[in-house]
Amino acid sequence: MRSTLVPILWLAALGAAGLGAPDSARAASPAAAAARSLMDRYSQSVVTVRVVAKVRMVMEGREMDEDEQTQEAKATVISPSGLCVTALSSVDPVHIVEMIMAGQEGFRWEADITDVKIRPAEGREISARIVLRDRDLDLAFIQPTEPLPQPMAPVDFAPAVEPGLLDQVLILTRLGEVVNREPALLTDHIAALVEKPRRLYVTGMSVHMTGLGCPVFTLEGAPVGLLVMRALPSTGADERDMLPVILPAADLLRAAGQVPGD
Repeated sequence: MRSTLVPILWLAALGAAGLGAPDSARAASPAAAAARSLMDRYSQSVVTVRVVAKVRMVMEGREMDEDEQTQEAKATVISPSGLCVTALSSVDPVHIVEMIMAGQEGFRWEADITDVKIRPAEGREISARIVLRDRDLDLAFIQPTEPLPQPMAPVDFAPAVEPGLLDQVLILTRLGEVVNREPALLTDHIAALVEKPRRLYVTGMSVHMTGLGCPVFTLEGAPVGLLVMRALPSTGADERDMLPVILPAADLLRAAGQVPGD
């Protein structure tokens, strides 16, 4: 009798602890359900953009060698017309240099954008152009230059919420070509609240896996904002002050209101 009773009690203990439950039962939490709902709704809303630019340095009035550079970045669809937004620092090869070297005389960097493509999760590349740059907020708005075969699925950034310190958030991204550019969700938390010169949110380390230009949500699926770069001018030869931050959705929407013709 004892040899039968012990396994029964052991299995009962496993069930009470959730250790013997199926994976589907363990994952059926409200947060996991909300994350799956978010993925179902917005899995097509983060795209890849590719920008080709001719970059040159001008030193004391003389133009130096020109170099062609290709940038790839994540971007978030914000209109069915295909209007996307991303971090300007991800697609403009001289923007970070401009932010860091602001006020230093003697040379400057210039870039001519020669080609912009939007790469949705499925289908062909879409020719596009940068229609608005907001250097202060580190935003670039990209609009298709050709008719779309069908409307794109935008992220609805309104009404937004303001998370608190240590609140958990979800970052929606798109992985690289090595895994067929599959969409992915990463959990993170609000590590710091910045109030000056404007309200910003600082996350933990997962931003380095997701990339800039990705949307951020609460665990319940409410929009928080967009990942961009915050940078200060350099004060010395080896000093660089840059940090990825979340730009609140309200600031993003105000900037989007200035996009012509959308």
